[in-house]
Order: sequence, then C-alpha cells, then structure tokens
Amino acid sequence: MSSPTGPASGLPVRMPRPRQPGRHRRPEPVTAPAGAPPLVLAVPGTPDTTTRRIAEESLSIARSELPGLDARVGYLDAPADADERDFPALDAVLSRTAAERTARVGDAAETWAQAPDAVVVPLLAGPDSSVVRRIRQSMMSSGSAGELTDALGPHPLLAEALHVRLSEAGLARADRARLFTVATAADGIVLATIGGEEAVQTAGITGMLLSARLAVPVLAAALDEEGAVARAADQLRGSGSRNLALAPCLIGPEVDGALTEMAAKEAGCAAAEPLGAYPAIGRLILAKYADTLGISTQPAPATAPAR
Repeated sequence: MSSPTGPASGLPVRMPRPRQPGRHRRPEPVTAPAGAPPLVLAVPGTPDTTTRRIAEESLSIARSELPGLDARVGYLDAPADADERDFPALDAVLSRTAAERTARVGDAAETWAQAPDAVVVPLLAGPDSSVVRRIRQSMMSSGSAGELTDALGPHPLLAEALHVRLSEAGLARADRARLFTVATAADGIVLATIGGEEAVQTAGITGMLLSARLAVPVLAAALDEEGAVARAADQLRGSGSRNLALAPCLIGPEVDGALTEMAAKEAGCAAAEPLGAYPAIGRLILAKYADTLGISTQPAPATAPAR
C-alpha cells in the first residue's frame, strides 16, 4: 500500500526518466499557445446524454493531442430549460468568449490581438447549409467576432472511421492484409449523408477513399431526400452488387437515428453505426482549429547539437 507521502517501504519507486541528450532526444511536446482563442465545438441536433458524450469525448481527444487547449461545447438546439452545466447554448458560450477577450492581458494578448474571439468548429462530417446558417446566426446574436471553420470532411480519416464502423457491424473486413473473410461482408456500400447536393458531392469524395480501402463500389446518397438511398441501392444492384450495406457518413447528433433505420429498411440492407466519437473525429476538430490559427500541433524535430 501507499502512504500519503509515497509508496510504502520495500515497493519500487517510479523515477522520472532522464531526458536523452543529443540528436536522439525526444522532441518537446507541443502545447497550446498561451492566450490563444478557445475552440468552440458547435453541436447540432437536440442534445441528450449520447450527444454530450460524443462531444466531450471528441474534445478530450483534441486536448490530448494539444495539451492546454481551451475547448468548449455549445449546443445549437439547447432547450431553454436545460441545465447550462449539461447543455450550454452555443450563443451563450460565444457571448462568454467575447467578454473574456477584453480580459486578456500581457504579451499573449499582443500575440493574439488580431485573432478571433473563438474558433467555431461545426460537429459535421460534411457541409449542411441550414446548420451552418443557424451557427452564423448564433455567432451574430452573441456579439462574438468568432471564425467558423468548414465541416470535417471530406478526409481520409473519415474513410478510416467508416471502414471501422462497417467492420464492427460485420459488414466489411477489418483488415484486407490479413486475408480473412467475413461472411456478411458487403459488396456495395450506400454512403448516407444529409445536407443536400453539396453534402452528397462531399461525401462522394470520402466514398471514393472508402471504396479504395474496401475494393467495393460506394455511392453517396442523401438521407433527407426521399427515396435517394433506395435509388442508390438499386443502382448498385444493377451493377452487380448483391449484399449491400448502409454506412452513415454522419457523426450522430445531426440526424434522428430513426431516419437512418428507415432508409436502410427501404433499401433492403443492413446499416453500420454513425461515426460517433471515433478518435479521428477529435483529431479533425483540432486540425480545423489549428489550421485557422496557424498553430502547429506537431513537435519540432530534434536537432543535433552544434559542434
């Protein structure tokens, strides 16, 4: 057992490992710059405990990649009677970031004098003009001079996440290199999204990356367009696919899960789970923030000492 002052006598004591000198020294970890604007994750959809878990886990991943990151959550559709500690409204979070800007002092404030009050990252796998419009309205009503980033996709990391969700549902091989088969593996994928034609085109890019990973055809279709998923399924069957799967190119909070289930039933195929808090989501959120501010999240390479 351990005492308040350390391990009990006779137990080994873990000592900090000394830093390795010279060219093989590990690079210093990158931390968030002092005084940098906060990252505000704008979460669409009606909030619930599942939505909160996805948002918090995603930001936890972002913080682990960039220690010291000031990351917050704002819900676009927070109920008026919701506890602000559980589901803070986006406009209220942005109002606080605007007020806090005036409190920044010292050299850090000088460094970030021209920076936005906050960097707002929408929790969207692809573009959705109606959601983006509402986020902008919240930014305007809050008085925040924040900067809104694009959606997280398209990106190879989203294709990776889709592959994992399909494999978890038994609808795809987890690893082609291992050459084992899955009896229920799909030979055609309908990639479901929401947000209109722009979202379908964007999902189509991620779909091409997914198709390259799985070596099966992938077609993107809009969940919010009646019959679009069923038409995509018919097109895949017409080209020879027989065992189809629906892969939601969605994080989760932005759509009612019943809509995905209904679309899969109409298309006559099984469905994977939405992306949720897959680790790639947190990394993409951080990448949008870092790119906006010009922050590097990679440690500088160690250099050999001058001789």
